[in-house]
Amino acid sequence: MIKTLVSPCSVVVGFGSQKLKLDRSCKKVKPRAVRMGLTITQPDDWHLHLRDGDLLQAVVPHSVSHFRRAIVMPNLKPPVTSTAAAITYRESIMKALPTGSSFDPLMTLYLTDKTHPDEIKLARESGVVYAVKLYPAGATTNSQDGVTDLFGKCLPVLEEMVKQNMPLLVHGEVTDPSIDVFDREKIFIETVLQPLIQRLPQLKVVMEHITTMDAVNFVESCKEGFVGATVTPQHLLLNRNALFQGGLQPHNYCLPVLKREIHREAIVKAVTSGSKKFFLGTDSAPHERRRKESSCGCAGIYSAPVALSLYAKVFDEAGSLDKLEAFTSFNGPDFYGLPRNSSKITLKKAPWKVPEVLSFSFGEIIPMFAGETL
Repeated sequence: MIKTLVSPCSVVVGFGSQKLKLDRSCKKVKPRAVRMGLTITQPDDWHLHLRDGDLLQAVVPHSVSHFRRAIVMPNLKPPVTSTAAAITYRESIMKALPTGSSFDPLMTLYLTDKTHPDEIKLARESGVVYAVKLYPAGATTNSQDGVTDLFGKCLPVLEEMVKQNMPLLVHGEVTDPSIDVFDREKIFIETVLQPLIQRLPQLKVVMEHITTMDAVNFVESCKEGFVGATVTPQHLLLNRNALFQGGLQPHNYCLPVLKREIHREAIVKAVTSGSKKFFLGTDSAPHERRRKESSCGCAGIYSAPVALSLYAKVFDEAGSLDKLEAFTSFNGPDFYGLPRNSSKITLKKAPWKVPEVLSFSFGEIIPMFAGETL
């Protein structure tokens, strides 16, 4: 478990008695004295899966220890399709928080073919719902109730979202089985996202967990303040080779799937450039080990315990640590029109080992880079 020490203006994080520590590689190295400390405004996670039930109880402390706020995904069973359901889900999260936590879950609605514009009004009035999530039906985990015809069935809802200044969070993949899985994001941009922006240029859109050079180029071509993108640690650090090295690696399987090295490099370049259009969204997605290692393993990487270390590693290796704080802590709230956090978090640079496994009463979760020294 992560242990956090919180004061009114500072947060220090780590596993057990270890503070969060960084190194330039994943090679095992001898412990050495801390060489550097970096204090930044406490980050938010703008794309997070907290699940429900036992999983929620197990994973929420990891995110709480690092992040002040999080946009919480609505793809539960059943999905969170109404404001009333979002309020109920938020109450469950609040009950699961550690005592004294100031973590603020920002709720989302799951868009369906049947969502009514009035629901968007209720969501805005609630003060707890901050966005609506578009899952193309069948695109990823628990997306079977997602949208089948965005322009034919959801246009009135999208128009109401413009009026209410409610962002649309997009899982940017087509689901046509004839489209190669590695091209699903590119085709989605061409056939859905570009036409959507042209039709509703005032709609605020976040392209979630971007994975390709095509997505980088699209976001950079759009008007600032209306189209942004979240970026995960896995798509900054891993390419598709990570799925197959040393055998099939189910814990590196996520959707959208990892892409070629040229795409990873393009995302790193964009994120570390200082652009305000890209911000932190872990897409941390916990599954029980037995569900990941089954004959039909679930998509999702559990990165919450290690995400900040990995983001800092990327910026450090790019020589852009001076731009880390904007990516983790400024660009997201600025896009959503929310105040920046006032609390701080300190990162200490030294080698530390990621646990091999996280054990709970219901089973085990394997974290990203399990057993590696960061």
